[in-house]
Amino acid sequence: MTMRAARLYGKEDLRVEEMPVPEPGVGEVLLRVKAAAVCGTDIRMYRNGARGATPGNPLVLGHEVSGIVESAGPDVHGYSAGMPIAVAPNMGCGVCDQCVSGNTQMCATFRAFGINIPGGFAPFMLIPREAVSQGNLAPIPEGADFVSAALVEPLACVYNAFQRIAIVPGDTVLVIGAGPIGLMHAKVALMAGAAKVFMNDLSAERLSLCRKVEPAIIALESAGLKERLSELTAGNGVTVCITAAPSAEAQVLALEVVGLNGRVMFFGGLPDGKSKVSLDTNLVHYKQITITGTSRQSLIQYRQTLALVASGRLVVKDLVTMKTPLDEIRASFEQVMQGKGLKNIIEFA
Repeated sequence: MTMRAARLYGKEDLRVEEMPVPEPGVGEVLLRVKAAAVCGTDIRMYRNGARGATPGNPLVLGHEVSGIVESAGPDVHGYSAGMPIAVAPNMGCGVCDQCVSGNTQMCATFRAFGINIPGGFAPFMLIPREAVSQGNLAPIPEGADFVSAALVEPLACVYNAFQRIAIVPGDTVLVIGAGPIGLMHAKVALMAGAAKVFMNDLSAERLSLCRKVEPAIIALESAGLKERLSELTAGNGVTVCITAAPSAEAQVLALEVVGLNGRVMFFGGLPDGKSKVSLDTNLVHYKQITITGTSRQSLIQYRQTLALVASGRLVVKDLVTMKTPLDEIRASFEQVMQGKGLKNIIEFA
């Protein structure tokens, strides 16, 4: 039995082709994929190539995935055919200190679906025994559809940042970067009770689109940004600034626009070779700024975020601006590379 899958062979070499449907072995689960979202990481891997994706060993991409358990191999407990499932993509070795602490996503030898093991841009996806036993499969609660469940992965990364930066009611928050991740940050800040959520981006089109999705957002263009923020915060600056863009300039700006005791979240990573940034550390010293960052999400954060989506407290389906079948995945990639729309979904029957 075969299926069509989107496999990366190397730089800008993505092929939708036939491959065998995997069969679950002992402790393994076969997932029938229902929705898989396109992520900026997929685009970077496509543009630059990726370790483990070679002509001799092509990789099925896709790490934002939801579906239904198709079948379970011997010695699988807690999962059965027909269960709706969302997939947390990162699995650790299970025995190191990070894994034992619950942070399997920080394991030095972590593996991830669609990153270094086959992912969800295919009708079926094999879940290895380690992922099953670690809890990477999260049952989808009533109230969450497959598209929303697929978007839980990036939202859980945002939730990780939210917990670390500790947004509280009354905070004023600036999000730099009006892409889908930036909009997720804004949604979480609003859920937490932020008094004002500002959003900045170089693209007026992106700002307008985010404002339509979340009318409570105060969209600010880059021209005169610092002066405008000062006016809107009575000269105090924002209490929280999140850089949701791969921009050194955004990181520099963040220290300038936060007020006394401000908190800065470096969420968007910078490209290789451009990650050393000159920052005015006197701003950190004299304004008592806290700077932090986060990467990925833990399994419990993934499940907590899924529960928030299912409850209706966080709505993410409104971020979707394009849906395509697998055979049109290149068109979806082109949309993302051109910065059009927000979140793209590959849907399966």
